[in-house]
Amino acid sequence: MAEISDSATRAARDLRVVFSRLRRRIREVAQDADLTPSQESALTLVSKHGAATASALASAEGVRPQSMAATLAALDQHGLIRRSPDPTDGRRQLVTLTEVGQARVEGNRQAREEWLARAFQDRYTEDERRTLLTAIELLERLSRP
Repeated sequence: MAEISDSATRAARDLRVVFSRLRRRIREVAQDADLTPSQESALTLVSKHGAATASALASAEGVRPQSMAATLAALDQHGLIRRSPDPTDGRRQLVTLTEVGQARVEGNRQAREEWLARAFQDRYTEDERRTLLTAIELLERLSRP
């Protein structure tokens, strides 16, 4: 196996640290005081998956079904999700977002995007933003299989 260069090791370490900080900062921008991070994550997951069972959401989130059930119960109490019978299996329920839940997800997404765009505008020159766009294109390769 080929040796890993010092620059590759440093890039991996530094990128992981910067991404962790940036992810935390982006989450803080639209963080809802009345939702826990796991509830916020589950709300986003329901938005992405559309109608899904609690067990499917638990699997996608990598948590136990009991944990997801508790998280969904809290989201239900906030009026952010609805449950309806699964048309293919009446014993199961499908979870979807209510209009309030969808508006909240969209509002959070928009707030985060606006914060990030404003930060790029205020903290970087046009040349630096072009450099960042080039770096993003290079980093895109990491997300490919």
